[in-house]
Amino acid sequence: MLPRSTGAERAALVGLMTGTTRRLDAERSLEELEGLADAAGAVVALRVLQERPKPDSATFLGSGKVELLRVAADEAGVDVIIFDNELSPAQLRELGKRLDRKVIDRTQLILDIFAKRARTREGKLQVELAQLKYLLPRLVGMGAELSRLGGGIGTRGPGETKLEADRRRIRERIHALEEAIDTVRRRRGQLRDRRHKADVPTVALVGYTNAGKTTLFNRLTKAGAEASDALFVTLDPLVRQVMLPDRRPLFLSDTVGFIDRLPHTLVAAFRATLEETADADLVLHVIDASNPERERHAAAVNRVLEEVGATSVPRIEVYNKIDRLSADERRRLAEADPSALLISAATGQGCTDLLTAVASRLALDQQRVSVVIDMRDPGQAARLGWIYRHGRVHSQTSSGDRVELEADVPRRLVAQLSADVAAVPRRGGRRA
Repeated sequence: MLPRSTGAERAALVGLMTGTTRRLDAERSLEELEGLADAAGAVVALRVLQERPKPDSATFLGSGKVELLRVAADEAGVDVIIFDNELSPAQLRELGKRLDRKVIDRTQLILDIFAKRARTREGKLQVELAQLKYLLPRLVGMGAELSRLGGGIGTRGPGETKLEADRRRIRERIHALEEAIDTVRRRRGQLRDRRHKADVPTVALVGYTNAGKTTLFNRLTKAGAEASDALFVTLDPLVRQVMLPDRRPLFLSDTVGFIDRLPHTLVAAFRATLEETADADLVLHVIDASNPERERHAAAVNRVLEEVGATSVPRIEVYNKIDRLSADERRRLAEADPSALLISAATGQGCTDLLTAVASRLALDQQRVSVVIDMRDPGQAARLGWIYRHGRVHSQTSSGDRVELEADVPRRLVAQLSADVAAVPRRGGRRA
């Protein structure tokens, strides 16, 4: 057995090919897992890919393969074994016993990276909530393993004392975190209302992790947000003002990067943050054009947007990093998706065209409506302020309890407005 490193933890990565999985897909998934392990601070010393019809209910891999894995891990001096799938509580316990070392799964690794990268109080609250919800059903039998294993990857965040606490205390902590995050959600809602009152549209950047969102954010806003090739550098959302070519301002929001099989507990915990995307006037979906897996990455982003209720927000596909493509590759990409924009956030190529497209899209996404409000109805009366926050009022006339408005309202909100008051779309309702 090789001596174990006194510095970074040495990790073994384990993937499984079932009947429906292609080897190429499984190998690429393991490569992504290696990037996640590196982001968590581990050195990958061993990679294992097994093929079997379906996972073993007790040991995931099967008893024979688990024994071979234990021997290989001993020889490679492995400290932690990371599975590229979500393991059940029973599988985690059984594998920990048989492999005689720390065992974590893909979900736990992602949660660990978020715990490592969270900087603000809000980010730390959200990560801790996700970790505790994930660990609660896995607490049975974990006390001995955690005491033996100590700290390191997979145990950051809430810490040993919380993990070894009884379920009642864990649930009490979860309740306290949810209340704190609800406060954050209300505060974010108030900030969004202020931006709406100022009649400044909001544009949200979304995309797979390491697609270049923060580099683009810095390019457009002249901000100095941290950007690198590491995964999940941006956890805490940033909002900055950008001036469009027609001198109109907009707010640009940089959000956490998405990833395939993003843990549901994490999506739920970060919902207060992701609501920035669902409430935006426009979404810029940033795609790494140089990545051969860009279609799979785009599909993963679409799934998360659907989960947070942001699929109805107008969207522009933005292919980034075209400076890494040949002229022929750029031409084929443009032909395959004529409505998309091709840019390089690193060099600035195409960014002026992007801002022009954003200005055009924000203008065209308004619909002119004529609204009649009965002020005797409290529900309709409340809509008067809503229209001023979300739209641009051109005229208002009052006659007794009756108020007539003519306003430009975001097209996606017209149906919501029409459900409460008499809103009649005008001909030629698009605003140039």
